Amino acid sequence: MIVGAGPAGCTLAGLLAQRGILCLVFDDDKRPDLLVGESLIPGVVPVFRQLGIEDRVAKMSMLKPGASFFVTDGGPRIHFSFKNVEGHLPTYSYNVPRPEFDNLLRTRAEELGARFVHAHAGLEGGIRNGEPMIQLDAAAREAAGLKPGDMPLLVDCSGRARAFARTMNLDSERGERDDIAYFAHFEDFEHDEVDPGQVIISVLRAGWSWRIPLPGRLSVGIVVSKEHARTLGATAEERLENAIRQEPLLAAKAARARRITPVMTYSNYQLLTRCGHGPGWVLCGDAFGFVDPMLSPGLFMSLVGAQQLDRCVFRHGLEILGQPEKLERALNLYSDIVTDWHRAWQELVRYFYDGRIFRIHLAGKNLAMKPSPFNLASRMERHSTRHIASMASGGWTRSRYSRSLMRLLSRYLVWDVPPAENFAVRGLRKEPVSAAA
Repeated sequence: MIVGAGPAGCTLAGLLAQRGILCLVFDDDKRPDLLVGESLIPGVVPVFRQLGIEDRVAKMSMLKPGASFFVTDGGPRIHFSFKNVEGHLPTYSYNVPRPEFDNLLRTRAEELGARFVHAHAGLEGGIRNGEPMIQLDAAAREAAGLKPGDMPLLVDCSGRARAFARTMNLDSERGERDDIAYFAHFEDFEHDEVDPGQVIISVLRAGWSWRIPLPGRLSVGIVVSKEHARTLGATAEERLENAIRQEPLLAAKAARARRITPVMTYSNYQLLTRCGHGPGWVLCGDAFGFVDPMLSPGLFMSLVGAQQLDRCVFRHGLEILGQPEKLERALNLYSDIVTDWHRAWQELVRYFYDGRIFRIHLAGKNLAMKPSPFNLASRMERHSTRHIASMASGGWTRSRYSRSLMRLLSRYLVWDVPPAENFAVRGLRKEPVSAAA
């Protein structure tokens, strides 16, 4: 039984149906018109191929060749091309209109044989053998057609609602950021500084912003501290519009822009549930944890989380549900993998928030221009760029070598470049620190 028909729930349902495993998805039909998670990374494309939907995703989306990172007030600009991940990941991804994309995942799950019930999944929490447990209430069991004594494995794919964690009061850890985002879709918002489909992430004077090209429109969002948000106005609309007006990287491009959707608000970033499973239940996708909108790992973690649950547990077939020790080992493996993914993403995101990624980039450019035997300096710059792009694409994010390389680069190979603080994301940017400091 899967609680929630968002991307994680529908992906898992589709994967299980491909194995011939019967599952039922509770869908309460409550979805906002706009959702964070429109820009995807190459790591999700193999999941599309596994589900057999890449051609349909491509038709509704805009091809995404890479991502660019800007710093305000004449700061550096980094252009990452997904061509750098060739050989182990697709060299492209997609920017997707989320309602249509989510509907496609559900349609595909139904085509493969998954069943959906239009009902709210009422839940009851408790303790079993000293561990938190959860079960469907009487109304939900009736809606699902369960008989007395039926004890299905319950999977929480309820997204940021975190239905199981809230019902059982599960402990969670918050990340180091607690920002707030405002975003909307615009027409005639210029996006002419990069190739078509390229996403732009900008470090602003206050906070940061995203610009995501979608068919016929541009998704524009700002992320700021809650303190700074209050200085921008009283409503979400005022805050987004004033931020765009005040920021040089956005204001000129928005001169003729027209907002065509309401402004959506998101907060409570960087959260991870400490316990990913228990007797008869398991968490998946945002219900397990969410990283941060920076670098777009959210939808990746939902789809790959569903894929990992399928691989770790259900490749053994339904027989594993009757083998408690084997099931426990499989769920422990799944939980460890997802937790490690979150740790790796948070580590990578930190390089962008604290400005180290721009420092590494500038040092690499300087290094590549210096003469060296056998052109070693240029080769090293290309090597480091490939690893950074591969980590941000969902390929080598967890790689011990890639993570160690990033630490090495940020500590020892950043000569003659300004301090990272100059490029860091802040609620209110301070004056640049001198290179001597």
